[in-house]
Parts: sequence; structure tokens; C-alpha cells
Amino acid sequence: MNNLDVIQHTSADYLGLMEDHLEGRRIRFRYIRPFTEKGRIPPPAECGDGLILLGGGPWGTAGARDLPSLAEEIELTRAFLALNRPIIGIGLGTQILCLAAGGGSQAAPLTFEVGQARRVRDDALNGFLPEIVPHVSYMRDRPILPQGADTLAADDHGQPAIFQVGDKAFGFTGHPGFKPAMAEDLIMEFEEGPADPVPALEKLRLSMHAIEDALVPMMTGLVQVTGLMQVSRRISITLENK
Repeated sequence: MNNLDVIQHTSADYLGLMEDHLEGRRIRFRYIRPFTEKGRIPPPAECGDGLILLGGGPWGTAGARDLPSLAEEIELTRAFLALNRPIIGIGLGTQILCLAAGGGSQAAPLTFEVGQARRVRDDALNGFLPEIVPHVSYMRDRPILPQGADTLAADDHGQPAIFQVGDKAFGFTGHPGFKPAMAEDLIMEFEEGPADPVPALEKLRLSMHAIEDALVPMMTGLVQVTGLMQVSRRISITLENK
């Protein structure tokens, strides 16, 4: 069984619908919460086989309201990149991934948008990325992709929505498993929120079936290209040969 470390930046933003897909494949994950009283970013030696960097609500990386654990998370992500371990950045996590890989981030206001991402490469996620997928973004600031990164899908503004860095690192500026309750909790948790979130919330509720349907092939492709089940397969083969 592979084990993932999931860095959470606020209690409201978690894996959402992605949890069921990981559990169904027997991929274990643990949440790391540096924002809690005794929370911390672990060193690479204490981490598992892969890393997921979640969103952060109003937290950003470009100076207006920087994530308190930003420096430590960039360092950890660099270590995972050097070890060629799987990394998935979501929302704020895409900015951390880009900063760790030699790219950057740019200042942008906190926004909550529900739109679409359009595939720009037919082979994206081993060909499992649908041509059009829902794109739900709740984020401050924007990632600047490092040199050599590949854009796999673009959002309604023509900006990278899904991208790949190296062999096993992927960024999703929108959360592929977002739920309406997550947006509601983010709005309630912080004193700072997006302007007039009601239309986006209504649009999100109407998009849930499409989000669920798109996540099925996306997770299949993502697990394949990151190799998140390879250790489990090797163990199974070894046991069968004994």
C-alpha cells in the first residue's frame, strides 16, 4: 500500500471527492495540518511515497497574504521533486509546486469561480483527461509555470488549469473534487471572502454530477502517470511468486 502526505492549509479545504478514489485503490493518505497548535511540516525522511498540496482559501504566495508555512513547504516540495516522488498541487498548492520547481507566482485577488477547463494535449494523463472538465477555483494569487512545464488544460481565461512538471508532478489550479460545503465553510472560516459568492455557489451545485463524472477518468490517469499503485503491484507480484 502506498502512503500519501496531504498538506492541509485550512480545515475547510480537503481532498473532497478525491478521498473515495484513493481509498478505493487502497492508497492511504494522512492529513498534515501545520496551521494547528502543534502542527508542523515534516522533513522528507518522515514523509510517505507522495505529496498532495491543497488549497488555502485566502492564503497566497505573492506577498499580500502569504501562507505562514510557505518556506517549509517549498523546501519539502523541492525534496520530493529531487527524489522524483509523485506530487499533486491543488489551488494554492500549484503555486508552491511552481515556486519549488523554479517558477513563481503573481499577485491576484481572492476569487471563487466555477467554469470549464479545456484539454490542450490529447495524451494528457495517459489520454484519460476528458476534453472538457469542470474547473472550480477558490484561490488568491496565481502560479507562474517553471521552464519546461507542460500545460495540459486551459481555463476560461486561457490560463493553465492543469499542468505537469517533470515526470510525476501535476498542478490543478481548480480543485477536481470540490464540494459546495467546502466553499461554504471557507467563506465562514475567514473574515476575508470572495465578492458575491452566491452565483458561484449555485453554479457549483448544478455542476456536481459533471464534477463526479469527470473525476473518474482523471483519477485513473493521474494514478497511472504518477505510479501511485506501483509499490502495491510489486508487493502483490512478490507474494504471488512465493
